[in-house]
Amino acid sequence: MSNILITGATSGIGKGLTEFYAKQSHQVTACGRNQKVLDELESSVGAKSKAFDLTNREEIEDNFKDIDGLDLVILNAGGCEYIDNPNQFDGHLFERVMHINVISIGHCLDVLLPKMKSGGQLCIVSSSSAFLPLPRAEAYGASKAAVSYLARTLTATLKDIDVTLVHPGFVETPLTDKNDFPMPFIVSVDEAVGYISKGIEKRSKEIHFPKRFTLFLKLLRLLPFSLWLPLAKRIARG
Repeated sequence: MSNILITGATSGIGKGLTEFYAKQSHQVTACGRNQKVLDELESSVGAKSKAFDLTNREEIEDNFKDIDGLDLVILNAGGCEYIDNPNQFDGHLFERVMHINVISIGHCLDVLLPKMKSGGQLCIVSSSSAFLPLPRAEAYGASKAAVSYLARTLTATLKDIDVTLVHPGFVETPLTDKNDFPMPFIVSVDEAVGYISKGIEKRSKEIHFPKRFTLFLKLLRLLPFSLWLPLAKRIARG
């Protein structure tokens, strides 16, 4: 039985992973802001819960002070907002997205890494949007690119802890329900949980899915920016 902590556990991928690992009789601590969902997870699958705001450093310290001996930490919490008009750049929106998607991870690492067992595993969920500069994703894409860079650096520098970086494509979650554009090869939460849990079990350095989508993005990433730019502008025009 492993001791697992998951952030962003009240919806989407985080909730799916919480249910998956708890049903396998692992000791799971589910973290999120929605107390009602956390209560449901406690009663349905027996997960322990911590309800707090990950953008608040004091709340992170307070809620993790009794945590120790972690085998697996999955940093999954995040938010998505788009900048619809870059000529009227929204600095407050940019700050919000960076805070929840990047800064909160830094605070979690600060507090949680000393609480992980030697030989433990850290899983950080980024996004396939980190592969390419995409229209409207000035904030979200930049935040996820930062997360991916951070995870890869930790892979190279952490001692006695393995790092797994996750680059999902589109997943059917409350976050993507708000998208007003085509989402090719979108997968269900259950499918996403399957990809991620198998990759974690193998201690993969990177998990990306669905591969018919993510490999295509990785291929496009190899293009010179001068060739990608006209396509990006075309996408921006709709």
